[in-house]
Amino acid sequence: MNILHIKYAVEVARSGSVNRAAETLYIAQPNLSRAIKELEGDLGITIFERTARGMVLTAEGEEFIGYAEKILAKIDEVERLYKTGANKKQRFSVSVPRASYISDAFARFSAAITPEPAEIVYKETNALRAIKNILGADYKLGIIRYAKTYESHFTATLAERGLASEVITEFHYVVVASKNSALASLPVVRYSDLKDKIEIAHADPFVPSLPLSEVKKEELPDDIERRIFVFERGSQFELLASNPATYMWVSPIPQATLDRFSLVEFDCPDNHKIYRDVLIYRKDYKLTELDRRFIEEVRGSKDRSFNK
Repeated sequence: MNILHIKYAVEVARSGSVNRAAETLYIAQPNLSRAIKELEGDLGITIFERTARGMVLTAEGEEFIGYAEKILAKIDEVERLYKTGANKKQRFSVSVPRASYISDAFARFSAAITPEPAEIVYKETNALRAIKNILGADYKLGIIRYAKTYESHFTATLAERGLASEVITEFHYVVVASKNSALASLPVVRYSDLKDKIEIAHADPFVPSLPLSEVKKEELPDDIERRIFVFERGSQFELLASNPATYMWVSPIPQATLDRFSLVEFDCPDNHKIYRDVLIYRKDYKLTELDRRFIEEVRGSKDRSFNK
């Protein structure tokens, strides 16, 4: 199938006439008619009905022209992107867990973006969506979080889907609450101290090959009497700061973020579950300078947040 013939067909469909299309394309009318017939022969369909009113698209022709216009738009985009002298847009995309140390890293990373055109995408989501974004939505990087007990499930899934992985950090969750919370006066926070409080939580845990109900039972135990599910991290912090009866299990938070929202962070000796944050990307993907800069910021923010 000839790309030039596709361009010809789109112009004929736009103008509704071989003669007018030939004038626009600066091509002889017989040559244009022959090109359209060759294209129809290659595809095995009739794109146009030749009528006294001009060239009218058939049902198959309308479908083909829809695809053809998208193909030509992509070709134009590639030409603009790589044509000599054209500005190359900086591109970066990542899916991450809802973690303050990672958002802190992204803020620092964003400050180093140069003045050239840029398209930067940062999405907070769960592990399933992070994996899907790389495989099907053209995201380049992901950071997934999982309990270490589920490592074999994730390792198998990443290998099966052709994804490379690097461990960023291993940690256990800490408790965060308002400075005005009764928890702030305790020398140490135990599970029993949280019984009368309201837990702020996410509701989208995921483990490959395991039923969601089983994962939720483990990650969101049903012995919590009061729980509010909030999926947006800014709203979680507003709740924690405004309501002293609330608390949340989180990965360690940068001190500047704790101070901004008047929050305090507690280690809980009763909590022994270990989690991992793992960087993922396609095995055949070559990390860009932007990617490496972001990863460096993540590791730096992790060190500052976890070693307070």
